[in-house]
Amino acid sequence: MKRFSIKVEEGREGKDGKPSIGPVYRNVIAKDGSPSLFEDLNTSWDLFRVSAEKYAGRQMLGWRKFVDGKPGPYIWKTYKEVYGDVLNIGSALRAVGVKPGSRIGIYGENCPQWIIAMEACNAHSMICVPLYDTLGHEAVNFIIDHAEIDIVFVQDKKAKELLKSERTNPERLKVVVCFTSLKEEDKISAADNGVKPYSWDEFFRLGKENPSEITPPRLLDICTIMYTSGTSGTPKGVVLTHETLVTFIRGVDIYMEQFEDKMTEDDVYLSFLPLAHILDRTVEEYFFRKGASVGYYHGDLNGIKEDLMELKPTLIVGVPRVFERIQEGIKQAVQVLNPVRRKAFDLLYRYKLSWMNRGYKQKEASPLADFLAFRKVKARLGGRLRLIISGGAALSSEVEEFLRVTCCAFFVQGYGLTETCGPTTIGFPDEMCMLGTVGSVTPFNDLRLEEVPEMGYNPLGDRPCGEICVRGKSVFTEYYKNPELTKEAIKDGWFHTGDIGEILPNGVVKIIDRKKNLIKLSQGEYIALEYLENVYTNTPIVEDIWIYGNSFKSRLVAVVVLHEENTKKWANSNGFLCSFSELSSLEQLRNHVLSELTSTADRNKLKRFEYIKGVVLESHPFDIEKDMVTATLKKKRNNLLKHYEVQINEEYKNLEAKR
Repeated sequence: MKRFSIKVEEGREGKDGKPSIGPVYRNVIAKDGSPSLFEDLNTSWDLFRVSAEKYAGRQMLGWRKFVDGKPGPYIWKTYKEVYGDVLNIGSALRAVGVKPGSRIGIYGENCPQWIIAMEACNAHSMICVPLYDTLGHEAVNFIIDHAEIDIVFVQDKKAKELLKSERTNPERLKVVVCFTSLKEEDKISAADNGVKPYSWDEFFRLGKENPSEITPPRLLDICTIMYTSGTSGTPKGVVLTHETLVTFIRGVDIYMEQFEDKMTEDDVYLSFLPLAHILDRTVEEYFFRKGASVGYYHGDLNGIKEDLMELKPTLIVGVPRVFERIQEGIKQAVQVLNPVRRKAFDLLYRYKLSWMNRGYKQKEASPLADFLAFRKVKARLGGRLRLIISGGAALSSEVEEFLRVTCCAFFVQGYGLTETCGPTTIGFPDEMCMLGTVGSVTPFNDLRLEEVPEMGYNPLGDRPCGEICVRGKSVFTEYYKNPELTKEAIKDGWFHTGDIGEILPNGVVKIIDRKKNLIKLSQGEYIALEYLENVYTNTPIVEDIWIYGNSFKSRLVAVVVLHEENTKKWANSNGFLCSFSELSSLEQLRNHVLSELTSTADRNKLKRFEYIKGVVLESHPFDIEKDMVTATLKKKRNNLLKHYEVQINEEYKNLEAKR
């Protein structure tokens, strides 16, 4: 059996109330210790600076300019041009009084200005703090106050939200720089709030007229503070140093060196995952290291196909929902074929898959099948795709297998968090044994499992399972201004992820559960189940509620225990005279409950992915006798799922049918 990681320390049984610890695993490349780091690259700034010199005339950043309301062809800035822009924007930051070590906010969709602002921060030892409104407007205000941000680079359409006057500390923000130019009403709003507004061109000119020497960062300086959602609703600031980021990029270099196909300056990446998230940030940093090109989507994810056809990328990185949609699109295209061609597609699929399962590389498994059927799939994705990476949440084996066979490109899954500076495990191309897994631990990290007795997970059992714990130089240093949370997350040098994994015999990792009641949907968004249940319980027709979601689904469903008195009031006013238990089967009541839950979500300003989209109605309380809840009425989620699994699956089928 081919092994992808090795044991470097044995596990040990728990004692004195401490949990059992599984063996420590390390990438086979690092079996004798961590590989060497870059000799001359110590910081994120070094990565960019060296590439700007080495690849000066190569295309670096591309975007589509709108003409008559429609996106046109890609326009490019070279590495040399971007470097010049970075120097001017950095000088402007110094001209308005920003000092090294200051936190600078960046708030907007992916675009060249985002990266130029980020690199300007790096050039002057400032700390880039991305702002991202998926966390909610209140969270943006929290981050500005918590990180003590005085200046924000902002996209024009985000400016109105940013300049709202109900901030906790309205005196905090001093300067706003628009990626383009601010509307007149936003300029007035800025002035009313004591904020100095600049258009991009104005700020650029300020820097050009007031040049300043760069003040490069050092290895252990903070590079970025990335805020992520927490169970309490208050974002937590993940501190990543320059050493952390450079170590991660070096790890990617070493990982890629194993394969026949290399990433080069001719590669092109289509960026559509938010730059405010670690996955896209690290992919772009790696592309800059290689002198390759990054093209940004035009701002509408529903029109991403247009960007694929225009840019013709060689790499795309997405969350499972993106790839589920690609699979759905391919299957829909197959369904409209005549029966003979549908049958041919199916036969070619199974034929190529059989050879891949025997160990053949995907491009050698069946050139005939690729020519007759699957080259058309590749053409729909731009025609040049070489590598696809799925991350952010678990992808189903069915979707992964389908895309491995049909896309004529390498397809791998990875697993990581902001705290691990992106993927801490990654799959291998052409290794079908990794189907449904997230691969092996990366070269600069160690990984082990820790027992979770309350969930029955034991890392020393026949099937080693437990909480995934990681240590290494690409792991974060702390949560900003939160030593208690840092101490809770990092114990004895090991970061406890909260995810439950299984180590397979070949040394690869499979994600199987989540330790806390914090789940991730297929589009990569976290959901705090207990928090949402507390919110939705305030709906008058709800007596109790159990919310369900998983990383293979993009929407939430719930089992609602009906409030008997309020349900009967609704029934009487709507002319239904049946018993309470019979009411729970009424479609009209089901629709009413969904409407009431939506109203509750609206009132509480929940995010769209926190809205419940399907319900199962229950007239009986969750029962202690049936082991659905504890004696203190805490929900036993696994048992609830077993009890309602059929209804939950049926609800998801109904939701899919309505698309």
